Amino acid sequence: MNEPIPKNFVIFEMANNHMGDLDHGVKIIQEFGSVSREFPGFNFAFKLQYRNLDTFIHPAMQGRSDIKFIKRFEETRLTRSDFDRLVSEMRENGFLAMSTAFDEDSVSVIEEQGLDIIKVASCSFNDWPLLERLADTNLPVIASTAGATLNDIDRVVSFLQHRKKNFAIMHCVGEYPTPDAHLHLSQIDFFRGRYPGVKIGFSTHEDPASTEIVKLAIAKGAEILEKHVGVPTTENPLNAYSADPTQVRAWLRAAEKAQEICGCSDRRPPENRSEAESLRSLRRGMFAARDLPAGESLTREDIYFAFPPEDGQFASSDWSKYSVFSTSQKISKDGAIAPSNATRRDNRALVWEAAQRVKTLIEESRIVIPGGVDLELSHHYGMDRFLEIGLTMITVVNRDYCKKILVSLPGQLHPEQYHKKKEETFHILYGEVELSLDGVTEIFGPGDVINIEPEVCHSFISHTGAVIEEISSTHFKEDSFYTDDSINKNTNRKTLLTYWMS
Repeated sequence: MNEPIPKNFVIFEMANNHMGDLDHGVKIIQEFGSVSREFPGFNFAFKLQYRNLDTFIHPAMQGRSDIKFIKRFEETRLTRSDFDRLVSEMRENGFLAMSTAFDEDSVSVIEEQGLDIIKVASCSFNDWPLLERLADTNLPVIASTAGATLNDIDRVVSFLQHRKKNFAIMHCVGEYPTPDAHLHLSQIDFFRGRYPGVKIGFSTHEDPASTEIVKLAIAKGAEILEKHVGVPTTENPLNAYSADPTQVRAWLRAAEKAQEICGCSDRRPPENRSEAESLRSLRRGMFAARDLPAGESLTREDIYFAFPPEDGQFASSDWSKYSVFSTSQKISKDGAIAPSNATRRDNRALVWEAAQRVKTLIEESRIVIPGGVDLELSHHYGMDRFLEIGLTMITVVNRDYCKKILVSLPGQLHPEQYHKKKEETFHILYGEVELSLDGVTEIFGPGDVINIEPEVCHSFISHTGAVIEEISSTHFKEDSFYTDDSINKNTNRKTLLTYWMS
């Protein structure tokens, strides 16, 4: 198979409930095939267990009826042709075919049969000879963790990741049946946090009549569910942890309900139109604070927000430093501002495009930036002109001394400014910078150090793109003065991004 382990994946575990009777095993698969077809929202597999009993059991122990598991394994022995028949029946009923391999010989059988997935039982979780053998296959692996130490789990996850295996781990309790107090479903949370990117499932051995536990497992984020199943007969009654078809139907209906309630976990849910309309009706609308002529760009002083909004008008949630509003028609004082009389341009995409360009230039420069620092974009004449005129700053330290990383994109000009208090030193780390100090222009490159004293007017441009280390005395917001006073009056010329590095 070597395909990704399916989403909404349910594994029916037959184990030894075929009781060594091929016809009974076929009946189990057929009955649960009927069940699975009632739940098209899930992907299903049926799973067997393989052991080469002639070598798996110690020669001196073979035939012992006083040892529980030896007796069970030998009494339920099937031939290779029997297992081939069961696998064929799985395929005919739409199941993926799986088996738990308890020894290396069994892995070879799985490969010969062309099964889709290999299961590692909890008792074999750190059976390294077995793990080495299955790592050589081209099949996905699902491993149960009952009884494994955290060190064991870390090592196995690392082993499978380093071998680039497609795999999942299952929270599992090896107690049959498992009392509620021993289920420890929060281990699903623990595994998801400790092993990001690894699929986590739940192998369940609780009371088969329970439908609550599967809901909790799904709510915790289990992506795979495994359940022991069987079909009871007079000769073959079920054990205390295997579910019959009626119980499995109820269990799957509960799982469906839990998925419906939990919704999607990898993104925000799609828009709920009813919810959106309800919330919008409770927001403040945008209104004209004075008579507004057509063709005017709106500032905060031109508008006010009030309740209730009119149908379709812009709301307070539409106004932000990223949004630029212009009137397309005259709007009377106190009139609603709406798409019918005004336009809105959202610069958010420009901000993220700029952040990606900055990130790319930093990566090219091979300069390491501390984690968790904010990116500060200076867009002196607006984001639509940022690539022409602007600068990006990353403040590393701002105490009695200050250290910043300045990033100038190719062709980007930083307009002329001066400081009254701050003295700063530029250390060019990457690229070339054309720096003007009080009207005198010089080109600097990597390794050059330039001191800029207070009151010195300075501007710079990099035609190649540049990264500059700025070391200075403490930076104060009110200590930057631009020779173009329209920049000083622009209170919206800065944008901070926190999650730009991911």
